[in-house]
Amino acid sequence: MSVNPIKPLNNNELRSKAPTLFTNEPHFDVSDKYHFIPTIDVIEEIRLHNWYPVNVNVANVRDIEKEGFQQHCVRFRHFEDLLNPKDNAVELLLFNSHDRSKAFSISAGIFRFVCANGLVISDNVFEAYKIKHLGERDNDVANAVANITSIKDKLMQKIEKLESIKLNQNEKESFAKSSIPLRFEEHLEINHKDLLIPHRMQDYKDDLYTVLNVIQENLIRGNIQGINKDTKRRFTSKEITSISKDTEVNKGLWDIAEKIASIKNDSYESPLIAA
Repeated sequence: MSVNPIKPLNNNELRSKAPTLFTNEPHFDVSDKYHFIPTIDVIEEIRLHNWYPVNVNVANVRDIEKEGFQQHCVRFRHFEDLLNPKDNAVELLLFNSHDRSKAFSISAGIFRFVCANGLVISDNVFEAYKIKHLGERDNDVANAVANITSIKDKLMQKIEKLESIKLNQNEKESFAKSSIPLRFEEHLEINHKDLLIPHRMQDYKDDLYTVLNVIQENLIRGNIQGINKDTKRRFTSKEITSISKDTEVNKGLWDIAEKIASIKNDSYESPLIAA
């Protein structure tokens, strides 16, 4: 498959998409003990380690006073993967807010080009790093970036193993059923088979990694029909736009996939990946 190259975002593009990245003071509600670090400062440091921003999401706010301080997520791609793009790429995910609604942290993710899906790796596979410092002493950013860089190959090998594990129809349906609580409350009833419907020819496969991505896309992008058992009314799910919910669903799906892999393959290693 030919993968189109992705151009990283410069600071002007970042400012246009997400002005909150350039906020230079915390929300007035936070305490004096709050250690403020502008997000753009961390972005600049991550760039020094050969990771470049390629996408940014910003949470919507109901309180206008939180505008410019809300939760945001920046996704980075390594220079090597920008230079030679492949079907899947490991991403570095930077989460932050300036109102204490989200802690400053760095996580690992996977981007699948065929469907433009961005997975978030479970903490059980790669634990998120909390950021508290910048500069030469106790630099959490440098340590986190170095660790994600060092496990890039291990994560790609994990994807290859997931692709080698084949699921029969019953196993795929069990995966779909287990994923429903990640998105839908108990009183909302859907047909789990709807989560297994691919949206492109390339996804008509039976391997665990493809099934994971198909379910993820249907849960995140919505348009799944169901019925509210309390009101008896029908509903159609909407796209998940909340950064926190998106991350929660992604990590939950990855955990389920890990369990399935451990059941299907005795040699599959599920524990935390060490740098």
